[in-house]
Amino acid sequence: MRFGLIRWQHRPELQALPNEEMIAVLEPGIEIEGRIKVASGMVRLNCQVKGTVCSTGTIIVASQGEIEADIQALQISIAGKVKGNVHASGQLAIKEHGVLLGDVETPSLVVDPGAYFNGHCDMPTHELEESVPNEVNSKDLP
Repeated sequence: MRFGLIRWQHRPELQALPNEEMIAVLEPGIEIEGRIKVASGMVRLNCQVKGTVCSTGTIIVASQGEIEADIQALQISIAGKVKGNVHASGQLAIKEHGVLLGDVETPSLVVDPGAYFNGHCDMPTHELEESVPNEVNSKDLP
């Protein structure tokens, strides 16, 4: 556990997330422009970010987070505001008061009451794609 991050593990918004090591906590007053790339672990963004965010772990956009970026991660939780496209290979959760303005690709989407999402959602599942018959052709459609 990194120095100073132990107390963040007990926050309510972190309880439902995978048991990963918190590796970064970025709080209000921090502004980042560019690319954030995280090899593993959990990152909590409660600041302003413009650019791209990539991780093989979990990205948490906390309530004061204002992200104008495309985000790609295993797990993504949004309680703040995100303007950009989001790709979660595991699960995307938009919490109460969370705002997502952009397109989504994820196999699992959770939208809490009071959350706002405006964009296109693609939820790929291999089982569904395999079960759709290939026999349908365009002349059968009205």
